[in-house]
Amino acid sequence: MFDLVIRNGLIVDGQKRPRYAADIGISGDRITAIERLEQAEARLTIDAKGRVVVPGFIDVHTHSDAILLAQPHLVSKTTQGFTTEFLMLDGISYAPVSRQTVHAWIQYLRALDGLRFEQYTGWESIADYMSLLDGKTAQNVAAFAPYANIRSLALGFGERHANDYQLVDLQNLVRQSMDDGACGLSTGLDYVDECFATTDELIYASQGMRAEKGVYVTHVRYARGTLEGVKEAVEIGRRAGAPVHISHLKGATEQEVEALIDYIDLVAVNEVDFSFDVYPYMGSSTMLQYLLPLEIWGDGVLAAYGKLTDETMRARFQRRLDTMDLTEITIAWTPGRHNRHLCGMTLEQYVRRTKRRAADALCDLLIEEAMAVLLVFHRVEAGLEAEFVAHPCYMMGSDGIFFASGKIHPRQYGSATRLLSHHMRRKRLFSLEDAVYKLSGFAAARFKLKSRGAIRKGYFADLVIFDPETVHDHATFDNPHQLSTGIDHVIVNGIPILQAGKPVNGATPGRYLRFGVE
Repeated sequence: MFDLVIRNGLIVDGQKRPRYAADIGISGDRITAIERLEQAEARLTIDAKGRVVVPGFIDVHTHSDAILLAQPHLVSKTTQGFTTEFLMLDGISYAPVSRQTVHAWIQYLRALDGLRFEQYTGWESIADYMSLLDGKTAQNVAAFAPYANIRSLALGFGERHANDYQLVDLQNLVRQSMDDGACGLSTGLDYVDECFATTDELIYASQGMRAEKGVYVTHVRYARGTLEGVKEAVEIGRRAGAPVHISHLKGATEQEVEALIDYIDLVAVNEVDFSFDVYPYMGSSTMLQYLLPLEIWGDGVLAAYGKLTDETMRARFQRRLDTMDLTEITIAWTPGRHNRHLCGMTLEQYVRRTKRRAADALCDLLIEEAMAVLLVFHRVEAGLEAEFVAHPCYMMGSDGIFFASGKIHPRQYGSATRLLSHHMRRKRLFSLEDAVYKLSGFAAARFKLKSRGAIRKGYFADLVIFDPETVHDHATFDNPHQLSTGIDHVIVNGIPILQAGKPVNGATPGRYLRFGVE
C-alpha cells in the first residue's frame, strides 16, 4: 500500500522532457512508482485529472530567514508552489554570529527580515540556526554562507583591509560554513561591511569552498553599474575556481539589457560556470539605509546610528537623492506603529509633508525608526525582465520580503505564478517544460539538492499539482497581500501542505537541505 497516490495527471518532470501521462505512488518521503496505478491502494489519493504534476518549485533568493521562525507556513509562498526556500542571501543574515556581532545584525536587518532581539536564543553557526527550522516548517530550507557575517567575525565591523591572518580566517570560516551545509558563499557588495571588501579579498575567501565546488552567489556592486559588477563577479569566480550565480539581475534600459545579455553570452558563460536569478517585475525593494553613503558603515552598524546627524554625511546623501525620482519610491514598512500610516506614501510626499530637505527628513525618519525603514522602488513594468527570464542561464529568485502590516513588493506573493501566467502563458516566451525546469530542476542541480528537482523513482516527493491554463498571480503594488490562485496541491517530502488550494494546518514536513547531501 502507498501512503499517497496521484492519479490521472500529466507529468512534467523538471528536466525539460515532454510531458506524459502517468500516476505517481509515494511511500514515506519518496516517489516509489511512476506508472499506471488504477488498482493500487493508498491511504490518500489525489485526482489530478486536467492538471499537471511537477517537481516542487525552488526559490533561490528569499529574505524569509526570520519570518520562518515565527510563521512556519508561508502561505504567500506555498500558494505559488514553492517547496524550498533558500536563506542567507546578499551576504547578510543571522548566522554565523558571535556574542560580539549578533546585536549589530539584528539591528541592521530589522527592515529586511524582521527578527527582534527577544527571539535570539544563543545560536552562533549556520548549523545552529538551520537546526531551528529543520523539521519545523512547511517548506524545505537551504542556505548560503553570508559573507558580511563572516567578515565581521574575522575583521570586526568597519572599513578595514584584511591582513594575512584575517584572510586565512575568512577562508576557514567559509570552509566551516560549507561543512555546516551551505550551498555556497553569498555576497551583497552594496551592503554593510562587505561593501569594503576588495576583489582580491573576495577571491581568497571564495577559495575556501573550492574543494566542494560551492557557488559564488552575488548581489554585485550595482552602485558601480550592473555590467561592471557582473564582470567583477566573473573575475572572482574564474580566479577562485568557483561557479558564479548573479542575484536579481536586471537592466534599467533596453541598451543596458542588451549589453548584459551580450556579455553573458559572449564572455561570462565561456569564463565560468554561470547562472542568474530574476524576479519577474521591474520594480524592486530594499531598506532605506541602503541609499546612505557607504562611509556611514565605516565604524560598524551600531556606530552608524550616531552618524545620521552628521552634516557632511547628510550633504552627500542629499546629492544622491537629487539624482533620484522620489515620486517612484514608496515607504513599505516601519516597525513603529505610529508611522504605519506612511506605508504606501512616496518619499516625495513624505518629504513635502515635513517641509524640509530630503536628506534631513529621511535621516530623521531613520533615527525615529532605529534605521528600520523598508522601501519599494516603482518602475514602469515595461517588460525588460523578459530577456532575462527567457535566457537559458535563468532560474527563479523572488527576493521576497514579508511584513504582514506593510505595503510590500508583490514579488512575495506572485513571482512563480506571474512567470507561469504572464511570461509563459500570455507572452509565450517558453514552454511549460522550460518553465518548470527554471522553477525546479535547474536550481536543484545547480545547488546540489540531491534527489530533488525532478520526478523520478527514488526522488523525494516534493510535488506541485496545478492547471497551467488558470494559474495566476493577483498581487499588485497597490494591493500586494493577494494570494495566487490555480495551485491546487503542494506536497513536501510526501506530506501535503496545501490541499485544494488551502494550507494544511500543522503540517511541517520541511527539512534543512544540505549541499550535496540527501
